[in-house]
Amino acid sequence: MPFASIPQAEQATSRDKRLIIAIGAGILAVVVAVGIWVAVRPGSYDSSRNGCITVNIPNTMGGSVQHACGTTARTMCDSAFAATDRVSLLTRPQCRLAGLGPSQTTSQSGG
Repeated sequence: MPFASIPQAEQATSRDKRLIIAIGAGILAVVVAVGIWVAVRPGSYDSSRNGCITVNIPNTMGGSVQHACGTTARTMCDSAFAATDRVSLLTRPQCRLAGLGPSQTTSQSGG
């Protein structure tokens, strides 16, 4: 049998230990850098602004996020200010934050 006995493990040299520490420190530095980047720059779905809206709609399965920009956002806001259902009531404040309030949407969509 070629593997009848398991060879003894070799002791790690000081060079091996330094290499393991350096690799661990490098991995830790990357993880910390990614964590800081995520905290500082969360992405475009964080809030409504500059003609884009993000609406969190709760439902029985936890909820969903609706995000729209430009013409689609203006259409959603026009519909939200014309209706009184729960989704419309949740959408209206986000439209105002994005600068797409009722007076802005009607004047911009008129052509």
